[in-house]
Amino acid sequence: QVQFVESGGGLVQPGGSLRLSCAASGFSTDYTAIGWVRQAPGKEREGVGCISSGDGKTYYVDSVKGRFTISRDNAKNTVYLQMNSLESEDTAVYYCGATTVPLDPCSSWWEYVWGQGTQVTVSS
Repeated sequence: QVQFVESGGGLVQPGGSLRLSCAASGFSTDYTAIGWVRQAPGKEREGVGCISSGDGKTYYVDSVKGRFTISRDNAKNTVYLQMNSLESEDTAVYYCGATTVPLDPCSSWWEYVWGQGTQVTVSS
């Protein structure tokens, strides 16, 4: 059974930072990438970024480039989403997911299995 343990969401002021964590387990074969998407109220789910498990190559959508960073701890099967300079537009439920499909780039979001999500609220 595929499981994602997400943590780190919460309320933060504009300009602040949060770090989300995602531990993936239960894949019958090794996953090839872990990614993050988000869904704001009344909006469609959108990709945020991903990291390939092999070469560590990352991908970010334009709206978060330079502010968000994805890193990984292979020993813990955990991926982190460091979010800096947060804006109210970043308010959303953030979902962690993984795929076993070889992707290049890793941003084919439809190939992922997603977790339950964690709420991030940016507000003063």
